[in-house]
Amino acid sequence: MLLEINSLSVKYGRIPALEDFSMEIKRGEIATVLGANGAGKSTLLKAILGMEKASHGKVVWEGENVTNWSPSRRIKDGLALVPEGRRILIAQTIEENLLLGAYQRDDVDAIRHEMETIYDRFPNLCERRHMQASCLSGGEQQMLAIGRALLSKPDLLMLDEPSLGLSPLFVKQLFKLLRDLNKGGLTILLVEQNTDQALALANTGYVLERGKLIISDGAQKLANDPRLHEAYLGVAAE
Repeated sequence: MLLEINSLSVKYGRIPALEDFSMEIKRGEIATVLGANGAGKSTLLKAILGMEKASHGKVVWEGENVTNWSPSRRIKDGLALVPEGRRILIAQTIEENLLLGAYQRDDVDAIRHEMETIYDRFPNLCERRHMQASCLSGGEQQMLAIGRALLSKPDLLMLDEPSLGLSPLFVKQLFKLLRDLNKGGLTILLVEQNTDQALALANTGYVLERGKLIISDGAQKLANDPRLHEAYLGVAAE
């Protein structure tokens, strides 16, 4: 098993944001976490990366308990997060933003080769590689954020609401990219409001409601589960 989350809980002060959450992700699969705003999805990703401290439970990465590891150590060991809102540095160049993803690496030749691979995949970034990232559209900024994460050489790529605010064209390109990356062997954990697209892409799905896991199932089964509707709208499906 690549990643195991065992009864993970996170609190903000006395307020529980995530309660006794458990999941397993196998190498090579795509898992998606769904739920309404405030369900605890972003908290989960941050806790996996070590950006939020667990009040209870464990994060097990490739069989090793990493619950007390720093975020930088987890990134170096193969975890990467594309955060909600992309968080790129708009005053820096596109190339400088990409290189931030490789800040813990010293294999310069391999980094340059992977940079060229990213530029081949995203020609719009290549054409403006020495321009400030502020020149990019929202969709292009998302591709830049993904490229930056890929330069850390992750075994697990986590993405927090990557389609948020994107045009339908860029959403289509985004999900094709994720499918292609997975076919290339990358394991993906996706938090996404676009449930139809997420479940069409994923192997397994998890639904959070108010910090608690209420459903986990294969993605196809979950797509037809009325409890998914209830988790988003707070009412029973007709």
